[in-house]
Amino acid sequence: MSAVVVRPGQVTLTEWAAVYRGAVAVLDESCFARIAAAAEAVAGILARGEPVYGINTGFGRLASVRIEAADLERLQRNIVLSHCAGVGEAMPVAVARLMLALKIANLAQGASGVRPETIRLMSALLQSGLTPVVPSQGSVGASGDLAPLAHLAAALIGVGQIELPSGQRRPALEALQTAGLAPLTLAPKEGLALLNGTQFSTANALAALFDIEAVFQSALVTGALSTEAAKGSDTPFDPRIHALRGHRGQIETAATLRALMAGSAIRASHRTGDPRVQDPYCLRCQPQVMGAALDLLRYAARTLQCEANGVSDNPLIFAETGEALSGGNFHAEPVAFAADAMAIALCEIGSLAERRIAMLVDPALSGLPAFLTPNPGLNSGLMLPQVTAAALVSENKQRAHPASIDSIPTSANQEDHVSMAAHAARRLHGMVDNAASIVGIELLTAAQGCDFYGDLRSSTPLEAVRKAVRARIAPLVDDRYLHNDLQAAIDLVRSRALIRAVGGVPLPVLEPS
Repeated sequence: MSAVVVRPGQVTLTEWAAVYRGAVAVLDESCFARIAAAAEAVAGILARGEPVYGINTGFGRLASVRIEAADLERLQRNIVLSHCAGVGEAMPVAVARLMLALKIANLAQGASGVRPETIRLMSALLQSGLTPVVPSQGSVGASGDLAPLAHLAAALIGVGQIELPSGQRRPALEALQTAGLAPLTLAPKEGLALLNGTQFSTANALAALFDIEAVFQSALVTGALSTEAAKGSDTPFDPRIHALRGHRGQIETAATLRALMAGSAIRASHRTGDPRVQDPYCLRCQPQVMGAALDLLRYAARTLQCEANGVSDNPLIFAETGEALSGGNFHAEPVAFAADAMAIALCEIGSLAERRIAMLVDPALSGLPAFLTPNPGLNSGLMLPQVTAAALVSENKQRAHPASIDSIPTSANQEDHVSMAAHAARRLHGMVDNAASIVGIELLTAAQGCDFYGDLRSSTPLEAVRKAVRARIAPLVDDRYLHNDLQAAIDLVRSRALIRAVGGVPLPVLEPS
């Protein structure tokens, strides 16, 4: 696997995406001086005998309880064990490893007071392919993603479970020892530093963002192919129209659609003499809808890039002055807002694609045979794939209710407003799967529609797409078991094979420029 050098505060989304996809995160050695200075500042605070939250006091509503020096190590271990209250399925390994890398980058900025050896053990887990098993439910997205991060921290002290590169799960202590790693004894502040933070919410949101990019780009390709299948017009993609409105995403989306359709013989065949004046909105308004989704996704990308490069635990240590300042950087409202925005964009990407599917299978709208079968009646053709797409659209609408507008008090009302960022981010994975399936169904439908034009060809990029489809899925002449066809089309979307097929056509990206 490749390696990504993590420079705390400066990691790009491309680098985080590489970590999510399997690259090893290697911490820049230059940050260890700052890490050590912050740990020394914690020692100085203890030497002065000052009461500082989470260092020598209880936690949450118990912050007024002073802890004796002899109990400080036990205090940190206790907070980890008591907060391991997660339930539900374990996080996917790729997302859990991204969470661990995000936590390392957060702590390595030297504002958390943890020791260098603590961060080195976390890095050793990543490099050894050891992944803490982290239940996915239990965070309300404020005071940090406490329960998930507690399970991560527990693995460092030899408690809980660790998943090996083979996929087997072992008791954490056994897995550490087998890898030649010694479990930690937590120093003052370290347990709290490991638990506080937004890394669970941020990792889930980032993972979804990286997967959404492929779905978004693929939906532009399938949208162009559907326009061809419907013998739609490319006039609505004229750059002059979009320049007058000025939205960046709309302008870029229209440019992509023009590039995808450039040189199409199908388009040329009905440029004159076509009695239709305007296409349905699902074709004509693609730049406006998909462009708005693009702008929204880029807002989310900017927010998540900032969050991934920030420090979100509490209290924060300022080594230059020896101060510990309590604040609320663990409140994940920015992540919750970003995740809710992504959910809205996913809904609209899928909704617009489903409308194009419905248009193509309807002979009154498309001018093609009913349900895109040469012998309708005896055959049902692509009738049911459209029903499946409609079901997935409806499911995404139900999931897209904003999580960030909910809050429920916790910790005896000390933590009286929370973000629900964990919910907002975690639900995105299923929504991405649904949207990818909808776009895959559109790919299958649009390719079948174009087949009815015989030797009439589309543009070079779209013909490459049709070739990629037909390499795996035969044209539908008579009814057959469709599930395999659908899965093959969806895989073309999820694997980015569809995107690779269009070659040099520039597709919009989500990373902030």
